[in-house]
Amino acid sequence: MGETMRAGRLVELGRVEFEEVPIDPAQPGELLVHSRFASICGSDLHGVQYGVELPPPPWPPGYPGHEGIGHVVESRADGFDEGDLVLAVPNAAIGRCMAEYQRLQAVTAVKIDPTPDLPLQHLLMAQQLGTVIFALRRYPTDVAGKTVVVLGQGSAGLFFCHLLKKAGAARVIVADLSQARLDVSPHFGADVTINAAEDDVRAAVLDLTGGKGADHLVEAVGSRQTLALSIELVAPDSKMLWFGLPDTTDTVPISFQKFFRKRLTAQTVYGAQFEPGLVSFRVALDQIARGDIDVSPLLSHVLPVEQVSRAFELAHSREENAIKVSVSF
Repeated sequence: MGETMRAGRLVELGRVEFEEVPIDPAQPGELLVHSRFASICGSDLHGVQYGVELPPPPWPPGYPGHEGIGHVVESRADGFDEGDLVLAVPNAAIGRCMAEYQRLQAVTAVKIDPTPDLPLQHLLMAQQLGTVIFALRRYPTDVAGKTVVVLGQGSAGLFFCHLLKKAGAARVIVADLSQARLDVSPHFGADVTINAAEDDVRAAVLDLTGGKGADHLVEAVGSRQTLALSIELVAPDSKMLWFGLPDTTDTVPISFQKFFRKRLTAQTVYGAQFEPGLVSFRVALDQIARGDIDVSPLLSHVLPVEQVSRAFELAHSREENAIKVSVSF
């Protein structure tokens, strides 16, 4: 390990750049992790592109990025040793996973048992899967024999498809603007796909449900449009899980009259990184390691950290059929 490292860093709104910077040593209670891979989350994009929940600048090397995997090179915390493979799950506000050597609070690291023949990129997906597992554990809903709609088919939406189908949903209807994402949705349990760039999602869902609407809905986009649309897509007395981080800090207009008359319940979820014992992330790692879920179809792009600017551009624009974009070190 030298004195400098490679890193991506948010330098201004809308722009992440590659840098070579001094390594920041671990502090008490922290680990210094040699990153192998990091991936880009939709909430990272909402921060970079729209300034949502950004801490004040200047932003540190490695920020934003809260999905990472690597090996401990220095431990200043009990329970971790040099050489341990860890999943990094820091809170998004302080994440530095886009750094070659990242400082990581030990309470936001999950030690990974050796898993022969399983690529680290696959294990990295346990971060996003863990947040979805956390959401469904916090708000368990009986979907057996019911119709479910999932808006958004990024990694979170795909994982919701998988878990809701395994929970017994009779029909999982999904919608997204990206045909590439919709093409892999059946692998994760989707029964019906709707291209929102070409079709009227509301009309399609109502047609598929005989005008009734879905029994349950997950919003996994975090846009003003899909939050408002979700109310239109569900039957009376339904529950909705608003999972996606909104793309704005402004007030999001919805039709409260429709929400009220349908007697709907909307739930939001946040904070898997603060769960005692990080149980949901451990469950996610176990599911991937056992082969209960095959994450390979969503791993569309891995770029070297020197191309981190392009990685964020791809994740935002969805060019080149991008689904999940990661960087390698």
